[in-house]
Amino acid sequence: MFPIIPANTAASFPENDEGIFGYGLAASNVSTTNLVSNTGVVSSDVVGVGTARRALAACEYGGDKGIFGYGYTSTQVSMTNLVSNAGVVASDQAATTGTARHGPAACSYGEDKGIFGYGYDGSNNVSMTNLVSNAGVISSDVAGVGTDKIYQAACEYGGDKGIFGYGDADTKVSTTNLVSNTGVVASDVAGVGTARSALAACSYGGDKGIFGYGTTGSVTDATNLVSNAGVVASDVTGVGTARNWLAACEYGGDKGIFGFGNDGSVTDATNIVSNAGVVASDVTGVGTARYVLAACSFN
Repeated sequence: MFPIIPANTAASFPENDEGIFGYGLAASNVSTTNLVSNTGVVSSDVVGVGTARRALAACEYGGDKGIFGYGYTSTQVSMTNLVSNAGVVASDQAATTGTARHGPAACSYGEDKGIFGYGYDGSNNVSMTNLVSNAGVISSDVAGVGTDKIYQAACEYGGDKGIFGYGDADTKVSTTNLVSNTGVVASDVAGVGTARSALAACSYGGDKGIFGYGTTGSVTDATNLVSNAGVVASDVTGVGTARNWLAACEYGGDKGIFGFGNDGSVTDATNIVSNAGVVASDVTGVGTARYVLAACSFN
């Protein structure tokens, strides 16, 4: 007998329970990490592993693991560091793949894979992407689609797809690019909401996403929700400290958290995102205040 599947049954996608903030710039580049529990509690500093750097990106892969990649030391780099399903960060992977750059964004797609995209290669803004397999292996460069830009954000939506959005293309933009569940990046979609860069994004609610904070030239706390069809909504009045250069990730299966950043001074404040996409007031920070860091979920 075949199982009877009720009509209109929602798809079941992996939803990670914990998160990790890592790396960034404090007084100097660091490799420090801070774990996020399944209730949104940020841990004290964990001694860093791998090359200290800033302006990197991170995403989930394998359904329950994560990867930090790319960034800036005193030059652009392409090294990566895998995160186990227990939140343990591994040493730099021996092989580096793809164009060294800083200021990319990353998100998961296809339920168990990831994608890094865009950034600055030391000479120009770029739009190439690099896929992450479900074993954490980075592919060679894939020819870029859409406007070359830096300091945008990316998140999963629809359970198995992704979206890159906003950023700096020599001027602040609100353009977005959807990522299919096979990792194909689509052409630019006309932007919605305030054009800005140095923002963060994460998934919430199981199949939706949120972009938040950043700078227009002045720091902002505006957020924009992403539907489970990849449609970006108008600005939502911000909550919490306006800042840029922060990071965000999913936790608790269906919630999110924004954390750290710079509001004129470096901060470790965090803001929880409910499973309805509502951002909460600042939570007193834990760990080393820093900015230009990255975050992803795991487990």
